[in-house]
Amino acid sequence: MKLKLYQVDAFASKVFAGNPAAVCPLQHWLQDDILQKIAMENNLAETVFYVKQEQGYAIRWFTPATEVDLCGHATLAAAYVLFHHEGYSTDLIQFHSLRSGRLTVHKKGEWLALNFPSDTFESVALSPTLTNCFDIPAMAAYKGKTDFMLVFDNEETIQLLKPKFDKIAALPCRGLIVTAKGNQSDFVSRFFAPQIAVDEDPVTGSAHTTLIPYWAERLGKKHMQAMQLSKRQGFLQCEYLGERVEIGGQAKLFLEGFIYLE
Repeated sequence: MKLKLYQVDAFASKVFAGNPAAVCPLQHWLQDDILQKIAMENNLAETVFYVKQEQGYAIRWFTPATEVDLCGHATLAAAYVLFHHEGYSTDLIQFHSLRSGRLTVHKKGEWLALNFPSDTFESVALSPTLTNCFDIPAMAAYKGKTDFMLVFDNEETIQLLKPKFDKIAALPCRGLIVTAKGNQSDFVSRFFAPQIAVDEDPVTGSAHTTLIPYWAERLGKKHMQAMQLSKRQGFLQCEYLGERVEIGGQAKLFLEGFIYLE
């Protein structure tokens, strides 16, 4: 069996930036263990698979270790492949996830806008299990559907944080978001998820389903610019829509090839 494979740098205007994702278009779903082995072999934060349906595309995301409920940068990468390399002819793609429902991507010039459901989150205590994850104390803590989020004083603190991965891995969640008000952007963030074999994710679209509602309320703004301060960095255009959020980014193709399965 021969499968098409693309690698795309998402939330980036050039290669070697943003967050790389592998994109594998399928004619039909393969067995789950094969999908997981492909993701492990790719050894990227995410491998995304999609299958054409009567209306839109079914979509699934895998880290090297597990299937996840939602992945923003890989969805952006899948949309980029469809728009630029798989002959998709209109400006709006409908994806459907059994875990996250309806997801759309709208092509706006060089930018692609993800429309995702907003996260629901609540304030939680700054317990020792959270404060021990870093060398600098946070100001506040929140818990969303899948992630914890810690809020810090300023952008410089986010840049300087030294994560303790063994402590983060012990948290009962998918991963840990850290954030602060930005200097050049409205807010900044980083994301750590050793629980799913991603120590630090370069740019995390799904984390912005939590970040956008939080900062929209704090800043009193619906339209915002965001940066994720990983080594590769990522730039996002954000809009708060109430029950949903729009997460905009660019993408660039890095490679195109084939997977050969016996």
